[in-house]
Amino acid sequence: MLSNPVSKYTAVIGLEVHAQLLTESKIFASDATAYGSSPNTSIGAISLAHPGTLPKLNRNVVELAIRMGLACHSGISRFMIFDRKNYFYPDLPKGYQITQDRTPICKGGFVRINLDDEEKQIQLNRIHLEEDAGKSMHVEGTDDTWVDFNRAGVPLIEIVTEPVIRSSSEAYAFLSEVRKLVRYLDVCDGNMEEGSLRCDANVSVMLKEATEFGKKVEIKNMNSIRNVQRAIDAEIERQIGLLERGETIFSETRLFNADTGTTCSMRTKEELNDYRYFPDPDLSPVEVSEAWLDEIKASMPALPDELLNKFTSYYKLPPYDAGVLTESRDMAEYFEEVCKHTQHYKAASNWLMGPVKSALNEGLRTVNDLPVSPSTLAQLIELVESAKVSFSVASQKVFPELMTNPDKSPLETAQQLNVLQTSNEDSILPIIDSVLTDFPDKVLEYKRGKKGILAMFMGEVMKRSKGKADPKVANQLIQKKLEEK
Repeated sequence: MLSNPVSKYTAVIGLEVHAQLLTESKIFASDATAYGSSPNTSIGAISLAHPGTLPKLNRNVVELAIRMGLACHSGISRFMIFDRKNYFYPDLPKGYQITQDRTPICKGGFVRINLDDEEKQIQLNRIHLEEDAGKSMHVEGTDDTWVDFNRAGVPLIEIVTEPVIRSSSEAYAFLSEVRKLVRYLDVCDGNMEEGSLRCDANVSVMLKEATEFGKKVEIKNMNSIRNVQRAIDAEIERQIGLLERGETIFSETRLFNADTGTTCSMRTKEELNDYRYFPDPDLSPVEVSEAWLDEIKASMPALPDELLNKFTSYYKLPPYDAGVLTESRDMAEYFEEVCKHTQHYKAASNWLMGPVKSALNEGLRTVNDLPVSPSTLAQLIELVESAKVSFSVASQKVFPELMTNPDKSPLETAQQLNVLQTSNEDSILPIIDSVLTDFPDKVLEYKRGKKGILAMFMGEVMKRSKGKADPKVANQLIQKKLEEK
């Protein structure tokens, strides 16, 4: 065996991403879709396919799927039907799943990723609509399987890539971008821990000079983007190990164990599953008119790529800042609201990436939960930029006070805290004199050419003035005083 057999092989990866659509009711019934309900309380006769019941398509489901397709540069089907996918599983109450086989709502397209400053387009095969199954729960220590049908009939889109992903890092970047997109579009909350965003990975390896793909293995049971990356790495390593030992790779479904970082066999897969697809006779075909499509296009929000360009070109932000601020739609929109009240765009960016982000990390879910409004934050930024309050005082004293009392103005708050800076030389000079008197040895060092010690004097002046001395004025006065000595 070679010391580094991995270099001989190319990984071939395709992802299937299921995103639960943000609707209040299910795809073909009025049952609620809220997460966390008591087992089997959000299920009705239609979702259970009782005799005599007829499904009715939720219009909002179609619109959300089209929004995702538009964001992914997909072709939108103007005519589609729903199919029955027949197979038995304990948590599939109908005995079949309603999905789209021959006429997916979105065809082709791509998702753009950026990895190591290199851009790549991950090609999509399709995005189609389908209903979710229920959830089987295996009780530890018993042979029983409990079934909760609440999730049955919940609307999903399945985003299927072509097998063009070549590393776990690319898979990670793709999933991160998909999660960002579904959140921007209000298509899905992107919560993998609650199962509203789920991913299956199809992985195979082949020799670099080979022209045919190897045997495909499907990996399930991954509850975070990081675990998708770990599972792919583990499976690539396992398959290469088998080939290097002359063993056979079987086409199968495997589960990922996050504790051990390994995959284990769940069931073997047939080369071709016979799901006996046929058009669902209870559902009419769906036509998407140009007027309806134009209406959906008009409702589309600005997407991350568009905002990224705007933030770097119009607001003149560095690419790093623009990337951080466009990571979520809420943050991007908050930033733009701040910029309606101030032209100090870079300062606004610094505030959002600094004090605001720290506040969010302390328990707030999103920037929308921030008590401080964009206009109030803009006023605080103006106080700092006009040298009425130092940034350190503004971020450490004024901002926390505004978090508690958001109805007060920043100026009023700064006055009450007695932290407004002064540029009055008569009030600053006595402080400077006391500092220079207390540090005669440092004054000598400065006179001997150690100019960097000026920062120490500035620090002392700011400390003794409790941050109220105007730094620019104080700096000039310190230098003047030192030159006089």
